[in-house]
Amino acid sequence: MCVRLFKLTSTVKVTLKGRGWLAAALVTLAFAAFAFLQAGRLLVVEDPLKPATAVVVFGGGVPFRAMEASRVYKQGWAREVWLTKGGVFPADAVLANLEIERMPEYVYSRMVLERLGVPSAAIRELPERTPNTAEEVRTVARGLDRFGGDRVILVTSSYHTRRVKSLWGKLVGNHPEAIVRYTPDEDFEPRRWWRDSASAMRVTREWFSLLNGWFGFPMKHEQW
Repeated sequence: MCVRLFKLTSTVKVTLKGRGWLAAALVTLAFAAFAFLQAGRLLVVEDPLKPATAVVVFGGGVPFRAMEASRVYKQGWAREVWLTKGGVFPADAVLANLEIERMPEYVYSRMVLERLGVPSAAIRELPERTPNTAEEVRTVARGLDRFGGDRVILVTSSYHTRRVKSLWGKLVGNHPEAIVRYTPDEDFEPRRWWRDSASAMRVTREWFSLLNGWFGFPMKHEQW
């Protein structure tokens, strides 16, 4: 009788343990599915607009980021529009050796701004080269220190906003203040990011770069 009772108790324990592992696996699977579906949406953040020293066109996203910066400027939220200059990469050197001129992105952004009615005198090109987003953040902060001001509006693509905001908090802090805005003109659907390869690459890159920043930039890359 005792032997049978022991066997029955052991069977119940094994069954309960198995069910516990199954429940844990189902919860983990559900969380993974939720994280996958929300990965694009969680990248998108935006702050309310406030008066600022400048609205900054972050590198990339030509012509859309400059288009949004022009709207912000013309609505009277900023006194100037700042352009970051990006980095110089191996392809640029090769093209230069071939005597082929490659127009920098910030030149196109200036052209977009002027075509949309931003006065040339209100456009300022920050002098430092910024090969990655972290350097762009540092350059903008130095610009505020150099030219004065305690608030700036940073314009980038929607999928890039969380990383910009995270880097500003990590590298600069709460003062001076950064207001992060995104352009509505770019083709990115955060709720269905897995449906096309371009969006999937953007989301994967952004989360990898976010993790890299959170862990103190253990991996270096000239274009992050």
